[in-house]
Amino acid sequence: MKGLFKSKPRTPPDIVRQTNDLLAYADRSVSIPDLRESKRQEKLSELSKNLRELKLILYGNSDAEPVAEACAQLTQEFFKGDTLRRLIISLQYLNLEARKDATQVVANLQRQQVNSRLIASDYLESNIDLMDFLVDGFENTDMALHYGTMFRECIRHQIVAKYVLDSQHVKKFFYYIQLPNFDIAADAAATFKELLTRHKSTVAEFLTKNEDWFFADYNSKLLESSNYITRRQAIKLLGDILLDRSNSVVMTKYVSSMDHLRILMNLLRESSKTIQIDAFHVFKLFVANQRKPSDIINILVANKNKLLRLLADVKPDKEDESFEADKAQVVREIVSLKP
Repeated sequence: MKGLFKSKPRTPPDIVRQTNDLLAYADRSVSIPDLRESKRQEKLSELSKNLRELKLILYGNSDAEPVAEACAQLTQEFFKGDTLRRLIISLQYLNLEARKDATQVVANLQRQQVNSRLIASDYLESNIDLMDFLVDGFENTDMALHYGTMFRECIRHQIVAKYVLDSQHVKKFFYYIQLPNFDIAADAAATFKELLTRHKSTVAEFLTKNEDWFFADYNSKLLESSNYITRRQAIKLLGDILLDRSNSVVMTKYVSSMDHLRILMNLLRESSKTIQIDAFHVFKLFVANQRKPSDIINILVANKNKLLRLLADVKPDKEDESFEADKAQVVREIVSLKP
């Protein structure tokens, strides 16, 4: 007789709805009348199991690929029922494995399409305060890496990245990148890079509006940092930003600044080959600028011999014809300069 009463398999929306209900038990500060601690633990165990199931539906496993229809149903229910908000807010109350699964679920949902639309983008536009929560999460040592992963996936949506860039949040990354915890600092640096390179038109608009304070902070807090890793990451990212065609207007203004040039010349003197080479790729923009202001020309002329000696020592570990050709051109330009 037992076989006649088999429970009906749960659909992806069923699992999402139940997950949403179970999240109520995660926060111990929330009072649930007549709830024993053993009962709460039972509910949390159920919640962890649900998160594993959701991850399995979205990612598949070695035996089965994800089913598009199941993923679409799951995604639609997640955003319709406001489960994303509850999961992000409750993440800190879950155990480590449940946090990992939840982080992967939230990350994956940002890429899921329903009827050819990324509905996560629409949801986050209406719930943009979640980005405030996630960016402040970098200050929570236990949670920073989970929140950082979620944050990076959310800024895949241009509307979300624009909100972060236009807010005061972007300034926090100058601090996060130098946190004493290496893993969190590295995660913040990866996030900062994503924010400043993914959406070309949005980044160009942001830099055009904010170039004065942004590059002043970038120089003083990152390029002139006492931390070697911070300087190394910052000069590499600066090259990525300035060499991007979308930022040509900002780049032209950057390489017309005497203060910027002085910092780049100092970076060329670094003992680190990596920093020297990345600094060279930015320095060559100052030299190649066909409309160099007179004060830039005068600095280059006054330091001509020092610069030529420095450039002679700047060599990549492996032979690089393109680099050598660039360097030869820069040397010719400097030699030909007159005050």
